[in-house]
Amino acid sequence: MTAPSPMSARERVQAAIAGQPVDRPPVSLWQHFPERDQTAEDLAAATIDWQRRFGFDLVKFMPPGDYPIIDWGGVTVYEGARGGTRTTKRFPISAPGDWASLKPLDVRQGFNGRVIAAVDRTRSALEPDVPLLHTIFSPLTVAMKLSNAQAVEHSRSHPDELRHALELIADVTRQCVKASREAGADGFFFATQCADESVMSLDAYREFGLTFDLAVLAAVPADAIVLLHLHGTRPMFDLQAEYPVQIVNWHDRRAEPSLPVGRVRSGRCVAGGINEQAIATASAEAVAAEVTEAIAATDGRGLIVAPGCVIPIDTPAANIKAAVSAVRAGP
Repeated sequence: MTAPSPMSARERVQAAIAGQPVDRPPVSLWQHFPERDQTAEDLAAATIDWQRRFGFDLVKFMPPGDYPIIDWGGVTVYEGARGGTRTTKRFPISAPGDWASLKPLDVRQGFNGRVIAAVDRTRSALEPDVPLLHTIFSPLTVAMKLSNAQAVEHSRSHPDELRHALELIADVTRQCVKASREAGADGFFFATQCADESVMSLDAYREFGLTFDLAVLAAVPADAIVLLHLHGTRPMFDLQAEYPVQIVNWHDRRAEPSLPVGRVRSGRCVAGGINEQAIATASAEAVAAEVTEAIAATDGRGLIVAPGCVIPIDTPAANIKAAVSAVRAGP
């Protein structure tokens, strides 16, 4: 079969989503930018620097993972975590009765406003043919971040209080979707950290997770790209069938199903193939081999080569370049 003509990054991503032939699979890796993610100017500059260094086919926008809780009173600091994540020093929710204290937010103000402004700046400086996906956390994930992970327990002990809070969080999250789309985001990396059987039961997630996830995703325009990230080592993988998304991403090197099996089970484009933990200490040759194996296992169709989650900030640039080069080298 004749290989397709050279494609632009956007054409390559769209072809992968459709399961059509590509000149090569799209590739993207992402990490946090600690101490460069607190202002719109710094976050946009860090993102553009990252893209210029490695030339990915899509850019996953990487605000700090705590960004949804700051305007509700969360206080965080960076203390050197390899993942680039910040430590929460003040949780806005410490008891079930605190859920009622959450109030509506204007997402164009405060820290949310900084993130939206950074999306705008990034999109303006990014190559036009490279899709930009803004990171949006599921409402229950935000509730976990607000409460030092007490939200799951509150779903059992105080379900009504939590449910009302999730309705508010979902509304604010919908506003973030709309505002970031208006700022130029081509789509969204929708991350749930609770659709994992080690966190809660499937029935509980359907009630307190999926219901509100779908409410948020209903605000996403039909032409936007949406990548669903199922975080955790026991993902409720088959739930992906109920999400209006084009791409599914999970820790495929550390959790079931495998990448090729996940592609068949989902019938969707899958993003993965790179062990997000091992890449920091593996040799460049091992990283390249892992990428090559992932492409071979999927025949390079319906695939975006990517890590199963965020990579450590001390990942050698040589390893990131090895992953990109292995994709570009072809079969």
